[in-house]
Amino acid sequence: MFPARYWREMPQRYRLEAGKCKRCGKVCFPPRLVCPKCGNRTFDTVRLADEGVLKTYTVIRVAPSQFTGQSPYAVGIVELDGGVLITTQVVDILLDEIKLGQRVRVEFRRVQEDGSAGIICYGYKCVPAA
Repeated sequence: MFPARYWREMPQRYRLEAGKCKRCGKVCFPPRLVCPKCGNRTFDTVRLADEGVLKTYTVIRVAPSQFTGQSPYAVGIVELDGGVLITTQVVDILLDEIKLGQRVRVEFRRVQEDGSAGIICYGYKCVPAA
């Protein structure tokens, strides 16, 4: 995939954009074509909060090939302020210091180098909130 195309086709990855249903108000991240609550197909684009609470996590010790240099690492489910859940890597904290319920902040970071073309993929990761 070409970097410019990748950037254009994945705006939610770079700007934390979600779709808010115009009929029922459900916020979907990543954005969907059909609202899972009411079946509506029209959405407004909304920006999600960049802070939230770590609800659960797991430690990945045997990583897929793209992430072997990062293992072991934590992946968690974060409830952003406003109620939207995201799955993200938890970084900048020792694995044994991660606590359920702790406040985290979403940051834009390098995620991986993809494929033989060597495209560097960026996305969001969570760090402990200050």
